Formats: sequence, C-alpha cells, structure tokens
Amino acid sequence: MNELERSVTAAIAAGREELVTLVTGLVGFDTTAREPADPPRQEADMQRYLAGRLAAAGASIDLWEPEEGSLGSPRQVPPGLSFGGRPQFAATFTGTGGGRSLLLNGHIDAVTPDPVDAWTGDPWQAERRDGKVYGVGASDMKSGVACMAYVAEVLARLGVRLQGDLIVHTNTDEESSGSGSIAGVEHGLRADAGICTEPTPGEIWVACRGSMSLTVRVVGRAGHAEIEHPHWREGGAVNAIDKASILMDAIRELDAEWQARPNRVHSYLPPATIMTTVIDGGTWYVTYPASCTFTVNMLYLPADADAEGWGTEMALQVEERLLAAAATDEWLAENPPAFEWGPDLPPFEVDGTSPIVETLGGAAADLGMPQRLGGLASWFDAASFTRAGACPMVGFGAGTAGRPFEGHKADESVVIDDLVRCAQTLAVTVMRWCGVASS
Repeated sequence: MNELERSVTAAIAAGREELVTLVTGLVGFDTTAREPADPPRQEADMQRYLAGRLAAAGASIDLWEPEEGSLGSPRQVPPGLSFGGRPQFAATFTGTGGGRSLLLNGHIDAVTPDPVDAWTGDPWQAERRDGKVYGVGASDMKSGVACMAYVAEVLARLGVRLQGDLIVHTNTDEESSGSGSIAGVEHGLRADAGICTEPTPGEIWVACRGSMSLTVRVVGRAGHAEIEHPHWREGGAVNAIDKASILMDAIRELDAEWQARPNRVHSYLPPATIMTTVIDGGTWYVTYPASCTFTVNMLYLPADADAEGWGTEMALQVEERLLAAAATDEWLAENPPAFEWGPDLPPFEVDGTSPIVETLGGAAADLGMPQRLGGLASWFDAASFTRAGACPMVGFGAGTAGRPFEGHKADESVVIDDLVRCAQTLAVTVMRWCGVASS
C-alpha cells in the first residue's frame, strides 16, 4: 500500500470505537422487513440519520419515495407495493474528474428477531461483548451499511479528493421482495462498478441464484373429525391437508430431479432447489381442514434462466408437476389447486476476472486477507444493478472465512475485528478504483 492508503487504514483502525457506535446506533432503528401491507416502521428515521451524517461530510443527498406501480416488471415487484414512509437514499461525493465511479450499496431492512425470548438480550438494544456487536441486523446488514458510511466520512475528514464519483446508496425491501434495489435502478443510479456490502464469509461474491415463490391453495370439505363420513361424492368431508401432501410429495420429487442434473453445476453456487417452506391449514383439532395453503420456494442458477433472465423453465415445470399430481387424485382432479406466483428475482453472475473483482481482491490481499471468489446461495441486491446494466456489482462485507453466517437468527452478531477490516478494505478499494486527485 502507498502512504495515503496506510494513513487512511490507520485512521479507520483508530476510529474503531466510532465505527462500533455507528453500528449500534443503526441496530436501534426498527427496520423490520415487511409484508406488503405493513405500515412503515423507522425506515425514514434511519435514512434521514444517514443522510444527515453524509451531508455533513460533503455529499449531495437524494431521498425519494418511489411511486406505487412505477417499478420494473410485474414479475419482480409485488402488485400494489407502496413505498410511503420508506424512502430510498443516495449520497454522492462528486469526484474531481477523470476517475471511475463506484456505487456502494446496502439494504436497511432486517428480518424479524422473533422469537425474541431466544435472544440473550434485547435485540433492539445493541450489546457489545466477546469482541462482537449483538443485535437484530447487526450482521445482515447494518454492519455493511455502517462500513460504507464510515469510509465515506473518513475519506472526507482526511481531505482525500477522489477523481471519480463515490455513491453511497441504502435501500429498503431486500429481505421482503428485492424491490428496494430495483427502485434504485429505476431512479437512475449508475456507476462504473459497485459493491454490495452483504456479510460475505471472507469471499467476494460474483454470483447468486434466482428466487421465486408459488403459493398453492388446496380446498377440502369441512366436517367433524371424530365421526364416520360417507364418500366425498356423497357429501363426506375431505381433508385438505392430506390432499396438499400429494402435491408436496410431487415437489420433493421434482426437487431431486433438478438437483441431480449433471449439466447444471456452478463454480460458486449450489444446485437449484425447490422446496415447501410455509404451510397453513385447518381451524380446529376435531374438524376436517377445509383448506390448506403452502408456499414453494424455488432457487435457480444463472444457466437455468431464460433469454430474458427469468426462471420460466422451472416455473412451468413446477406448475406442470403439481397439475399432474392433482390429476392422480379424484378430488384434486375435480377441485384443482389454485396458484399465486410471487416475484421472480433473476440470478446474476459477473466475470471473476473483472476489474472491480481484481481491485477489491487486491486491496483485501494487501491488508492480509487473501480473498477467494464465491456466491450467495440465495438472492441479493447486486443482481438488480448487474442485470439492469446499472453497474457490474459484487458482494463484499464484514465476515471471515470459516465463521458461520450470523444473520437471520437469535443473537445475531458481527465480529468487531471483521468490521474494521471490511471498512479498511472498502476504503483502499474506493481510492484505487475512483483514483485520488493530486493536491
């Protein structure tokens, strides 16, 4: 590293407590991921807090609420999704000219901490112990958001004049639908490259799987469960859960077939998967359930996508298999299941030798963290920017190889040493990518 890079990374190390305080403050905002009709929580408060800090550091600020129905394809965005009270945020540090632009991206929503009684402390009151910060969203991904903001502040504080523009962007709705990053793309956010600061386990993520969901509703016929019933054609009860199990067996069979395909192997991603993840049925323990609803989660590889990037082949096969299974049962053949498709979030991949991967990997290596390439088995916001051509984006955030993913669970945490190393790596990457103007 050169002298400027050493001074910046030293300043970040010296500001360790300031960075930790920023993470703990962000954990305190209730930005729980929502169902589409949920009212706003504290998303606007958190976005305004970040805007105030980065405005003070010299950035131009853009806070906006996307208009309902204005985003992307209906296949990606839940119908009727409103962003009222959930603004998106971008802070731009305009370069002096002649350098490449870089977009740092992170989502502010966090999964519910339920069951809260499984936590050793209050999930909304960040706690520091054992070299970690604990709290809901501490790992996924308020640590990454804190690192982005802090790096921009430190560079401004030290008077580092970047040649290319640096954009710090935080969005809502990654955990719930992926619509937040789509809102950024639709708003016109563009850069020569980007980094999404998800908590990668010592890797640079260059790919992710696509994600779809299908809700299947099966009808039965209610009746007392403790008395004998005639055949259903004579008015007898029908157990909707039993009928749904026929369809769920078909899903398991199709999943095994997709995972076994020899021509669908990816260097950084697991095979495609199709599984039942939610089930709801019945009203009383002595009553035949009159309906059963279950949700199928589908994750597919980049090679499984159609020419436009969608998971069309998998979607068609799932519907065909369910209908074929229904045809084997007299009740289901005459009372076929109803289907409701959720958003289709296409996969992405970037070349592992692309300039942003080499720049980021080189910075990490110079800080003693040789990086390996990897991918996220689920979906993340980098896919929106990469697929739309807004910028080739990779994932890199606070995490170390060999440590388990800390999000989506009780006592979620981020290791403070990882937090500092992430911020240092991002800072060096920003300077090398954007370029530094001579004084």
